[in-house]
Amino acid sequence: MTVGRSLGRNGARQPSLAQLRAFVAVAEHLHFRDAAADIGMSQPALSGAVSALEETLGVQLLERTTRKVLLSPAGERLAGRARAVLEAVGALLEEADAVRAPFTGVLRLGVIPTVAPYLLPTVLRTVHERYPDLDLQVHEEQTSSLLDGLAQGRLDLLLLAVPLGAPGVTELPLFDEDFVLVTPRDHWLGGRGDIPREALRELDLLLLDEGHCLRDQALDICREAGREDGTPVTTSAAGLSTLVQLVAGGLGVTLLPRTALQVETERNDQLSTGCFAEPAPARRIALAMRSGAARQEEFAELAQALRSAVRSLPVRVH
Repeated sequence: MTVGRSLGRNGARQPSLAQLRAFVAVAEHLHFRDAAADIGMSQPALSGAVSALEETLGVQLLERTTRKVLLSPAGERLAGRARAVLEAVGALLEEADAVRAPFTGVLRLGVIPTVAPYLLPTVLRTVHERYPDLDLQVHEEQTSSLLDGLAQGRLDLLLLAVPLGAPGVTELPLFDEDFVLVTPRDHWLGGRGDIPREALRELDLLLLDEGHCLRDQALDICREAGREDGTPVTTSAAGLSTLVQLVAGGLGVTLLPRTALQVETERNDQLSTGCFAEPAPARRIALAMRSGAARQEEFAELAQALRSAVRSLPVRVH
């Protein structure tokens, strides 16, 4: 057996990471000199690595001419596979780094739009103060997209409303927050502190577009209050700011989580708010991670830090 060559099942040789990295660089640049410069390898070494990969795989990956380099049909098919292998190895090394040094490296956090503007200041301040070596990258997306990203490994941790009912996902509850009713200034329910849920049965209700979990939560609250499914609901807004402006314009009323109330209503004198009688309708906000994630202890510690940080907000901490 030649030294340095890895053997797979049945004694078949396997490509090295250096060979795959060289091939992917050439596939991206279609130029040996540029590819070699990109990965810090000499041009002869790069060419030798690609040739060795072709020998190992038993297929021609490139078509070499005096003027340019082209991918062969086999090269076209295998380039994507080679990239996936390198990405998987990169993910493996990231996980190993996380185990060796918690709260360092990259943490890709997904957040829903009805949480991001109101909680991110607290989240970012907490991370900056307590975990200065953590590279936090934030992605704002709707719940279904976030769950896909978590399952595929594109995201590491989610901040969103629960329960999710998603297999393979562990939830770390942070807090509960009540919903309040936002109305036009002269609305008969504005300013009340004892609104019965039954009042939702006949109101002109404005909601977010489909795909937002807050829309589904609001509809669930209305059903629990006895609102019939056939009662008209106007859906006109992609975000809470627009929704509140529609209320100020007299088009109807809406439900807002308490954490969003100050940001969305304090500068508009055409609005009024009312609170529901106890027990008020509420939502639960949590961190969510892949069950059995390598960084689960780290994420649990972060959840506890966030619980402490949000105690000044109008929420009930778990």
